[in-house]
Amino acid sequence: MPGVVLWLRNDLRLHDQLALQAALRQARQLGGWLLPVFVHDPAQHVPTRWGFARTSPHRQAWLHSALDDLAAQLSALGSGLLQCHGDPATVLPALVRALGQPPLVCEDIAAPEEQATVQALRRAGVQVQAVWQSTLLAPESLPFSPEHVPDTFTVFRQQLERARVQAPAPLPAPRQLPPLPPAEALAQARSAVPGHRPDAAVPTGHWPSDVRSAFPCQQPAFHGGERAALAHLQRYCERRLPHSYKTTRNGLMGADYSSKWSPWLATGALSARQAWAAIQTFEDEHGANDSTYWLWFELLWRDHFRWLHRKYGARLYHASGLLEPQPLPPHKPGAFARWCAGRTGQPFIDAAMRELAATGYLSNRMRQNVASYLIHDLRCDWRAGAAWFEAQLLDYDPYSNQGNWLYLSGRGTDPRGSRRFNPDKQAHDYDPDGAYRRLWASAP
Repeated sequence: MPGVVLWLRNDLRLHDQLALQAALRQARQLGGWLLPVFVHDPAQHVPTRWGFARTSPHRQAWLHSALDDLAAQLSALGSGLLQCHGDPATVLPALVRALGQPPLVCEDIAAPEEQATVQALRRAGVQVQAVWQSTLLAPESLPFSPEHVPDTFTVFRQQLERARVQAPAPLPAPRQLPPLPPAEALAQARSAVPGHRPDAAVPTGHWPSDVRSAFPCQQPAFHGGERAALAHLQRYCERRLPHSYKTTRNGLMGADYSSKWSPWLATGALSARQAWAAIQTFEDEHGANDSTYWLWFELLWRDHFRWLHRKYGARLYHASGLLEPQPLPPHKPGAFARWCAGRTGQPFIDAAMRELAATGYLSNRMRQNVASYLIHDLRCDWRAGAAWFEAQLLDYDPYSNQGNWLYLSGRGTDPRGSRRFNPDKQAHDYDPDGAYRRLWASAP
């Protein structure tokens, strides 16, 4: 019996899911089954060159929460989620062979490692359809080809706004799904996956439970799945918080100073188009202002980093970034370790690093501060900082992480060079009474 494999990556949702819709079309044309699959890659737990695992227990727990929610929703639609363990470039070809070589549909991710995996699948004989879906704006709506995106954000934004480019309406979640493969075929496929054990536990990590967190994911309302994401978006608008976003976005404490969409956007439990559609509805009901525009502005920043990956690819991961090759200052492992632990001796910076380690979250203002401090004050390798953020942040995604670190180090596309934040001035401006420093004066 023919069918389609849907390989889920950073798109753990049912709403506005273009890859899912493409897989559904193929399955219905074939009159066959649909098998959603997620692969837990053990490479995420191997120490990096900097001496720590790529994924912290915080991030593991966040991912596990999103997968639990998705699995429950798929089950309610008569489907399910097959979770495998191993290198996707090995696991997926074995699975596809055991199922009779069905096509595989997945999200297209422009980061180099993710692209290399898809290329490896194709070399192994897998018929892969990679669907671009993580941007707010559709590629065909841009006034330039994605490969010719303007390098600077301001020019990018101005061209889009002059052309009056609009985000597509989000697609609704499907109300029914094709069945899974027949039980016997699915059992054979499971047994064909290298290293598969039916009783293998999915690594769950543990929830950050620090009550000081600005993203309190120990609370049900802040759990990682799609349903929590959509409920949060609804509450955000019902409380009319979009009208105050621009004036509060540089806050450091509490759940309401920013939208807090990013952790759900990172796993794909929330789509950017769904978030923006909610703001447009809010504007229709309550009026637009600078703050609702600024949410559009921030979503365009997110898009820009994605298009830059389409344009430059692996060059964004070179030590010199997009600059001509040049030697970096020698990395200082001791200074880097103190930065990670929040023991630099700079109270504003140390408070932020303790928050990050304890909760997996950090405000945008403090991310800029600690990154600047590592690069320009401690003179450490910027790639070590990017790797630490990758490990720690609940809302890590390769596009924004790499783009922001390149921007602050002066190795990206911005013509104004590097940016150093004066931590004393920043503390005076954004923590004038010292409340944030006192809150995180000690580790949990």
